[in-house]
Amino acid sequence: MTLTDFRTLGLSDAVLNAIAANGYDTPTPIQKDAIPHVLKGEDLIGLAQTGTGKTAAFGLPLVDQLLSNPGRPAPTGARALILAPTRELVNQIAKNIISFVKGTPLRVTSVVGGVSINGQIKRLAKGTDILVATPGRLLDLVDRQAVRLDTASFLVLDEADQMLDLGFIHALRKISKLVAKERQTLLFSATMPRQIEDLAQTYLTDPVRVEVAPAGKTADKIAQTVHFMDQKAKTGFLIDLLFGRPNDMSLVFCRTKHGAERLMKKLVAAGVSAGSIHGNKSQNQRDRAIKGLREGSIKVLVATDVAARGIDIPGVSHVYNFELPEVAEAYVHRIGRTARAGAEGDAVALCAPEEFGLLRQIEKLIGFTIEIASGEQPSARFESAKPARKGRGNGSGRGGGARPGAAKPKAFDERKGRRKRNFSKRDAA
Repeated sequence: MTLTDFRTLGLSDAVLNAIAANGYDTPTPIQKDAIPHVLKGEDLIGLAQTGTGKTAAFGLPLVDQLLSNPGRPAPTGARALILAPTRELVNQIAKNIISFVKGTPLRVTSVVGGVSINGQIKRLAKGTDILVATPGRLLDLVDRQAVRLDTASFLVLDEADQMLDLGFIHALRKISKLVAKERQTLLFSATMPRQIEDLAQTYLTDPVRVEVAPAGKTADKIAQTVHFMDQKAKTGFLIDLLFGRPNDMSLVFCRTKHGAERLMKKLVAAGVSAGSIHGNKSQNQRDRAIKGLREGSIKVLVATDVAARGIDIPGVSHVYNFELPEVAEAYVHRIGRTARAGAEGDAVALCAPEEFGLLRQIEKLIGFTIEIASGEQPSARFESAKPARKGRGNGSGRGGGARPGAAKPKAFDERKGRRKRNFSKRDAA
């Protein structure tokens, strides 16, 4: 199969040249199924597991349509708007779209929180063809009258389920009213919970549904295993695993930003080359950490779910769930950071007895029982146990709470950090 396969989808020569320059030869299933519908101007719901080329599935036909309808963007205006939940995902999407428009007059601009808003205001003054944004920062710019959305005739919601998880539903409602009423709307996601069905009914008109894998299905080339152990044994066990594979590029997921930072410091103290990425890090710090992993200056990146949708590094061979997520769908996105672009990968979960109920929820979602690699499955009484609240834990990297018997000031500081996090959901990205 050759580039001819993209040509049969109806893409223009200009876009085909961009595809060739990016080294693509064969469309992925989501690209093959979605692109013709997008080119026809139809609203669309695209469901596919992570790492299957969703960005190109909406980015290539979007660029094609903008090129076929030439025109300069209005001052502070945008002709197309792409929304994504996290800074990392916005940056990744923008990078891909920029590669698609190379050699064309189209301009791509990205805006995220965590960096100076003044530079973004300056870049938006002349308008842009394609604006890629996190909802929180976009509304900040709207409030400052630095951007207008009524000129956008294309709206793309990428990873819409995580935008809801992060509390962006009210922002999405407000933004949808600001975008042109006569528009094409595309919604892409790896999972399809009930809230996304409701969102689609509200904002899409007679959408075509394209599904290349069942919602919640994990990549076939990811080997998934679970180790059962007490929570306090996890850190030492993880260190042993990492030392056993010193050349691997790995991601380790924790539930909270405090737990992620604490675990990263313990890994570094043990001699592991590690960095961290979470909501308390500035954008520059997050960018440096991802660059360090990509270039090999660090081998392990400890992250919260803020990174689960935005890291696209083909070399990641292992994903370790140091703590199981409280939302089962998050597991799918976490382990989707490995086995990218057809490669193979490993997903390793460390499960404490009190997390057994979370494991059962994950297995129900993905449709099979994860292989036990070591330890004994907890007794049935843990299966229906209420999951620990976010921020609770024993100080070994799980949650943000204090160890039993820890000094009250430390516990108070960490609780205060949790309260602060609740107030900053709007720009969690």
